[in-house]
Amino acid sequence: MSDPLPPDESPRAAALPGDLGQSPPGPDPETELARGNAPGLDRHGRVRRTRTSGIWVGLILSAIFLILLIVFIAQNSHQASVHFFGWDGNFPLGLTILFAAIAGMLLVAIPGTVRILQLRRNLRKNAPHPTIQ
Repeated sequence: MSDPLPPDESPRAAALPGDLGQSPPGPDPETELARGNAPGLDRHGRVRRTRTSGIWVGLILSAIFLILLIVFIAQNSHQASVHFFGWDGNFPLGLTILFAAIAGMLLVAIPGTVRILQLRRNLRKNAPHPTIQ
């Protein structure tokens, strides 16, 4: 009868990397998979989200939004009279509303961009610089 190994040692851990027919010591893939530590899995055992998957979801949502926008413009195609700073014109209603929404987004985006640039400039100015030795 052979002496049993202590509980914290296993034959796999006792093997040397150069031994033939045995793998080097390391984490057991099945145990790591059960813990959720396998490559590509989060701690709950689900597939991790990546930048590529985020871009893919964004593209799908953008395509759906574009289809809905085209349907909106097609259903609101009757003419609307537009008067702006002495300029008069007739445009499809859907297109007019779309231009108004774009103008509203720009009115929000421009000051936001200016503020972000201010914060970045202040961060660069106040950040500690590494000393050269």
